[in-house]
Amino acid sequence: MEKLWYVVNTYSGHESKVKEKLEMRAESMGFQDYIFRVIVPETTEVEIKDGVKKEKTKKMFPGYILVEMIMSDEAWYIVRNTPGVTGFIGSSGKGAKPTPLLPQEIDRILANMGMSRLDDDVKLDKGDKVSIIDGPFKGMEGTIDNVDLENNRLNVLIDLFGQETPVEVELFQVSKL
Repeated sequence: MEKLWYVVNTYSGHESKVKEKLEMRAESMGFQDYIFRVIVPETTEVEIKDGVKKEKTKKMFPGYILVEMIMSDEAWYIVRNTPGVTGFIGSSGKGAKPTPLLPQEIDRILANMGMSRLDDDVKLDKGDKVSIIDGPFKGMEGTIDNVDLENNRLNVLIDLFGQETPVEVELFQVSKL
């Protein structure tokens, strides 16, 4: 049982309320070990009106929230029966469990929000071994030479034609070995 990210459909405009209710339900029912993070995907856009800059928060996917959870029958029941939730995306219905998001999908969404999937559960340090799972160096393994969490980037030393070569990758493009 591993924690994965799932997309949950909500009533449009009620995403924040559903997030609050789901977090409260998980805590009151003792399911913090199954339901970890609930996120309303949003981006901040700068708008200029009459020469005045205004920051505006915009929902990336209106009517949807992201839930990081371990998919057990009980956790699935808690999320599905939270007021405002209309269902999981990637489920065929009839009691079938939904399909989780792929790591590269959730990483791109979180990167747009200035977050990382790896912040909480995986600590990356210089010298750690990683596997590159996305991009032009996919399938290669290397050693972290530099970590830039502010920009969600890593410098990884890989073996290219028998020579140790530094390459820059984004956090979502690697998994720790």
